[in-house]
Amino acid sequence: MIDEVLKPATREILLAFWKVHILHHAAEGPIHGQWVTEELRRHGYEISPGTLYPLLNRLERQGWLRRLKGERGGPKARKSYRLTARGLKVLDHVRLQVRELYEEVACESKRR
Repeated sequence: MIDEVLKPATREILLAFWKVHILHHAAEGPIHGQWVTEELRRHGYEISPGTLYPLLNRLERQGWLRRLKGERGGPKARKSYRLTARGLKVLDHVRLQVRELYEEVACESKRR
């Protein structure tokens, strides 16, 4: 269990991981909130709807995701998202940074 000192820091880092996951999967095809929740859970992350949906909205406001028009209208209708060209540019940049970080953090410890 994460202690109270590390909890806020860990959450901030996890938010970044979740964003990368979302952008990655939105590049593969349309995504929606419940699927993202299940996918993140599969990777061991627990994210509440109260965290996920504002996160999706923030990614949309950044211009990285585009909400697709649903077949059914209404406030409770499922909202699907796709990656935009701007989001793909961000994702490509982040992939390079993740690769570099992995080499430094994960591989460096193996060399010691």
